[in-house]
Amino acid sequence: CGGKTPRTSLGVCVLLRYNLLCLKMASTVQHCSSKHSLSYSYLQVSGPSQGLPQFLSMVHLDDQPIARYDNHIRMLEPLVPWMEKVKMKSCLDPDWVFRADLKSPQNAHPQNEGLHTWQAILGCELGEGGSKGYFHYSYDGMDFISFDNETFRWVTAQPHAQKVKEKWEDHPGWFQENKDFLEETCPVLLKRYLSFGKEALQRTEPPVGKMNSKVVDDSLEVLTCQAFGFYPKEIQTTWTRDGEACVYETLRRNVAPNSDGTYYVWLSIEIDPKEKNHYWCHVMHDDLQEPLLLAWKEEPDEKLQHPAPTLERMRKKKKVSAKPSQILRCRV
Repeated sequence: CGGKTPRTSLGVCVLLRYNLLCLKMASTVQHCSSKHSLSYSYLQVSGPSQGLPQFLSMVHLDDQPIARYDNHIRMLEPLVPWMEKVKMKSCLDPDWVFRADLKSPQNAHPQNEGLHTWQAILGCELGEGGSKGYFHYSYDGMDFISFDNETFRWVTAQPHAQKVKEKWEDHPGWFQENKDFLEETCPVLLKRYLSFGKEALQRTEPPVGKMNSKVVDDSLEVLTCQAFGFYPKEIQTTWTRDGEACVYETLRRNVAPNSDGTYYVWLSIEIDPKEKNHYWCHVMHDDLQEPLLLAWKEEPDEKLQHPAPTLERMRKKKKVSAKPSQILRCRV
């Protein structure tokens, strides 16, 4: 496949209007069947416009949205059917998350300069080694301060955060509340949600494959392989040429969630149009009995999708010497 310079994969961002931020969610963490996570994400917006909501809040279980905070009744609103069976008293109050101590950096910027955002994400992960909590803040899309779960200290990422750090570490009550939530409350809630959502989390949905093509000029064409509608998140997708993995030539988009709780991913490759019939897209998922092998037909509007033939059959057909180890099964 040649040896072009590797391209950097695009990160998954949550984009909000007005170009406010790129919010790192729990969904950016690679999902693993032996690890579960519960996260609370918050966004607070302040500025001259009174039409914007004061804050937004979501709850994710294993990177799936399960509830959101209703600003009017100050209660959690279920987003999945099984959450209606869970007795939810309340969510972490935004006033508790966005403390008055956080206003000092914001006061340094006159409100007429535009909008300002505070982001917070806190939660816990539960795995074979036990639970681990996290608590991160960012201001205007930049890391601000975070809680070190091992040293139980606040770690600053900006000079403006030093004063906040000093206030928080001199406040034993605030410190204890954080420690209790991360070490005790969050793991208990995580286990509780898992018990109610077990059936939904254990479901499987196979991916649907689709191939697109875009001709740039006579010597360049871009093939794009898409897999969508699958669950769980783990999937292996690879471009190959005559059975050999095309690693450096592939531009890959990270696995991203759909609104219905499933996932999608795509990867593209630039090729010589004359060599198009040599390229195949391999898709492997736990809910597939056999891998999918997608290729572009000669007809521009027709796509081909069928179970992948074995490498032995490909060698006989293509007369190539590729070994099984040469097929790189990338985990996205």
